Amino acid sequence: MAVPLAFFGLFFAYPVAAIVGRGLGTDAGWRPGRIGEVLARPDIADVLWFTTWQALASTALTLLIALPGAYVFARFEFPGKQLLRALVTVPFVLPTVVVGTAFLALVGRGGLLDELAGVRLDTTVWAILLAHVFFNYAVVVRTVGGLWAQLDPRQEEAARVLGAGRFAAWRRVTLPALAPAVAAASLMVFLFTFSSFGVVLILGGPSYSTLEVEVYRQTAQLLDLPTAAVLTMVQFAAIGAILAVHAWTVRKRETALRLVDPGRTAHRPHGWAQRTLLGGVLLTIALLIAAPLAVLVERSLDAPGGYGLGFYRALQEVGAGGTFLVPPLEAVWNSLRYALAATAIALVIGGLAAAALTRRSGRFVRGFDALLMLPLGVSAVTVGFGFLITLDEPPLDLRTSWILVPLAQALVGVPFVVRTMLPVLRAVDGRLREAAAVLGASPLRAWREVDLPLVRRALLIAAGFAFAVSLGEFGATVFIARPDHPTLPVAVARLLGRAGEMNYGQAMALSTILMLVCAVSLLVLERLRPDKTSGEF
Repeated sequence: MAVPLAFFGLFFAYPVAAIVGRGLGTDAGWRPGRIGEVLARPDIADVLWFTTWQALASTALTLLIALPGAYVFARFEFPGKQLLRALVTVPFVLPTVVVGTAFLALVGRGGLLDELAGVRLDTTVWAILLAHVFFNYAVVVRTVGGLWAQLDPRQEEAARVLGAGRFAAWRRVTLPALAPAVAAASLMVFLFTFSSFGVVLILGGPSYSTLEVEVYRQTAQLLDLPTAAVLTMVQFAAIGAILAVHAWTVRKRETALRLVDPGRTAHRPHGWAQRTLLGGVLLTIALLIAAPLAVLVERSLDAPGGYGLGFYRALQEVGAGGTFLVPPLEAVWNSLRYALAATAIALVIGGLAAAALTRRSGRFVRGFDALLMLPLGVSAVTVGFGFLITLDEPPLDLRTSWILVPLAQALVGVPFVVRTMLPVLRAVDGRLREAAAVLGASPLRAWREVDLPLVRRALLIAAGFAFAVSLGEFGATVFIARPDHPTLPVAVARLLGRAGEMNYGQAMALSTILMLVCAVSLLVLERLRPDKTSGEF
């Protein structure tokens, strides 16, 4: 636990505390009375209420829509499955401003829904909720589906032999086994929607504002650091309470499970019910996932002289007005380099943390588990500003170092590594480790021979999540990325912030490139997954 604690203390707690200290402190000392003053404002109360209920609604809707998809990907074999799994993960790496723009083209004025049915959803909460489902669908599919694919179906079959119906067997056998993974996915979706920024900013209009949007507005537009500091503390307190309850309740439900090779649990769908379920999931993916992505591709090709690659060719030129010191296309290499480094850091820190959480219990460990998830619920704007004002003196003067960006991205990747690996690690029967120790294996060899074969699939899923999150991270990166080394999301945001059809088209072209890079990377990870074997793990 020492290495993850040091990492989070130095690169998360220290920068955030510095920002809060500057907001609430003055030359005369601390002014805690500002907290009550800010929270008593009616507009802040409205922001807190909307932030909470839209996050709960988004989480519930995401689970309702994505859990059937998790089952299909875990238990069915069908043509194009690997490609489709990569496709549903692509939205997760797109900058939220791009997601909002894509949905605006679908549900806004002159959008596809407006043209076909005369219905507009922009500036309504439904546009926000659907965009959140689009963004978080992969979290449920990959987190829950990863464990579901390894559950031995014979346990449910045994219950049916003993007289239980299909639904009763699933509810009493499979659902309790999936509970930790479902809870982990729900927690991640809630944290992401609780701190939603770009989606609400673009689709919600002036009527809706989350805590993250308000922190940005108070910091960047009004320069009101005290209010921003109070809102950051409110985020901290709310997320801390939720994580504490989550760690306490999930731990009670986790038990050792019988895990098998995922290749043994998947089969071709048979019967009208399974084929209907598969068709429904494919239709959902087509309407909710593929349609917004298709809008990005179409707009990237719709150049002034007709459909073509004009916007893509323009990416090879240095932007006018000093917006880009290098051609925007160089952002592709920067993003890949940063994402690889961030993934390596996240796997090391997250892997150590997950291993520690499986060996110990108690209040301190539950607090440690909650600490690992805090970066998902705390404003990325706060973290980015914190990096700038704290990591600027020896021996940690990292302002000019390229490693600063991967460190910030890894903060967001670590929770996904932990939440993906933890249910599988805790499901490993401890007697297997004890047997290895009795036979003379050292703790390291026992981990290599017992734990690693069971968790290597989860490790690859975690690596995919960390890489995808790093590619799409925007909130903190926009403050610390050097102008001559922009990432893809930063380059997209800069182009969207400039007027003109050419800038908008280049932003769509870069977004399409980001989408393709993510899809290819995830397909490579799928190819590298453990080979299917006939025996059990």
